[in-house]
Amino acid sequence: MQIGSMQDLMLDELQGLYTTETQALEAMPQLVEVASSPELKQALQEHVAQTQGQVRRLEQIFQQLGQAPQGKNVQALQGLVADARQLIQNGVPGPVLDAGLIAAAQKMEHLEIACYGSARTFAVELDQDDIGELLQQTLDEEIATDRRLTHLAESRVNQEAERMAGAAA
Repeated sequence: MQIGSMQDLMLDELQGLYTTETQALEAMPQLVEVASSPELKQALQEHVAQTQGQVRRLEQIFQQLGQAPQGKNVQALQGLVADARQLIQNGVPGPVLDAGLIAAAQKMEHLEIACYGSARTFAVELDQDDIGELLQQTLDEEIATDRRLTHLAESRVNQEAERMAGAAA
């Protein structure tokens, strides 16, 4: 896509978000499967359901813009997903893997937070407030997920990983 206007830039950002969300939906079940913490499994499963709603919201935005949702190569997400898969393949033990999964998921969330913030700002600048509101709704969900993961890491998972490391030493 050739970008020649702010509208084009917003559409390009939305296409990147669509790819990011659909690729995250493909990757998340593997994270859920290998997580050993029941709380982490639940948080990841709930985020899968939330992400499905975010994809539908993006599809609604594309419809409002008279565009078909199209994917775009998002190398940043591909790298983050590859890092998470490598962590899994390295055979990291349960609680330590859980801490790593939280870090991996948060990296993905931070990418999404940055992209949704930019897209929302573009929409508002273009006086497309209804699209801006939809993007803000998703941005709020992404921030809440990041905070939930931080709380889970700080209140339990990281301590369990540290105890396991101490016991192995």
